[in-house]
Amino acid sequence: MTTSLTELFKVFLKIGMLSFGGPAAQIALMHRVLVDERKWLSEQQYLNALSFCMLLPGPEAMQLATFSGWRLHGLVGGLIAGLLFVIPGALVIFALAMFYITFGDVPLVSTLFLGVQAVAVVIVIEALLRVSRRALEGRSHWALAALAFVGLFFFAVPFPIIILAAGLYGALAARGVATDAAPLPVVSWRRTGLTILLGLLIWGLPVLALDLVFGGTILTEIGLFFSKLAVVTFGGAYAVLAYMAQEVVADYGWLSATEMMDGLGLAETTPGPLILVTQFVGTLAAFRDGGYGLAVAGGLVTLWVAFVPCFLWIFAGAPYLDWISAQPRLSGALRAITAAVVGVILNLSLWFAMHVVFASVMQVSSGPVTLWRPEVATVRWEALVLIALAAVLLLRAHLGIGWALVISAAAAWGLSFIPM
Repeated sequence: MTTSLTELFKVFLKIGMLSFGGPAAQIALMHRVLVDERKWLSEQQYLNALSFCMLLPGPEAMQLATFSGWRLHGLVGGLIAGLLFVIPGALVIFALAMFYITFGDVPLVSTLFLGVQAVAVVIVIEALLRVSRRALEGRSHWALAALAFVGLFFFAVPFPIIILAAGLYGALAARGVATDAAPLPVVSWRRTGLTILLGLLIWGLPVLALDLVFGGTILTEIGLFFSKLAVVTFGGAYAVLAYMAQEVVADYGWLSATEMMDGLGLAETTPGPLILVTQFVGTLAAFRDGGYGLAVAGGLVTLWVAFVPCFLWIFAGAPYLDWISAQPRLSGALRAITAAVVGVILNLSLWFAMHVVFASVMQVSSGPVTLWRPEVATVRWEALVLIALAAVLLLRAHLGIGWALVISAAAAWGLSFIPM
């Protein structure tokens, strides 16, 4: 079904402004608008596109929007759809990050954010339950999830190695033959190569220019770190948060664990992909190095290197979607990665919960084993109460995230008057 660019712009602006609730809610919203209401895509086209986007690094919902725009209006349509999915949330994150930088040390603000952190813990646990029900299809998948958790939590195995190993196992263990998919589209390998080359230049040249002009500043570090993150974010936002959070807190020292939790809570309240939490991290890291002006630059650099690759993957791979979706080994790799993601999210859940419940958490090593160990004496009972409240609101009452955040923040303020 054909549509005008103006109509496409209006529809994806609406989607971008209403895309609250994380990738599951965003994918459901796009399905209702693009398949059920507008009938711009068929059910099979939408599902094939979703499977393809889940094979790619990066936020699958944003890439699904980009693919849908590309399917309707080529390169221009893809750019419009992808940008409109990100920009509304990015503007809100900038405003919230500046507010946080300015007022985050005020006791009242810190108290309210404890309520936000409690909701964030339950949101991650809810994601763990939801993904595990879909991903763990048999004993091998349970084993992959367990191995991923053990590798991350006990041995600090790098996240990319976990994902690559799971994908390789899934591809090798897959059975079956390719189905009678549509033939390869009429697109030359030369054109695909030029698309990739141009995308890499657009992605990397600004980071190189920053390094040449400013010479090893925080902006270069931010650009390089989030560029690396952009190519290993398989399995959705929750999967990569464990890797990113521990890197920026433990290795780079850009944020504290509390600030990382606050960033996740803020990202949950905004439209757009949850991975916009990277923008919050980049903004705060740059602020600490050079004030408000550098904070804006840090946020912009983060957005550029995190999201430009998403357009590259789609514009290079979309013409081959019908062929890719019919390959059993690629499908097997995707299922294995999704199973490993369960272990990754479990690791994230424990890491977040420990840093919310305990005021002091230390990293200790003994030979090859590395653990996060909380100081039991620093337990925060008010945090336990708030997490229990958030669990009731989200898992039992099924309230929206916005209402849960408001109620939890208000409860945190009320608890601040009770000596504990």
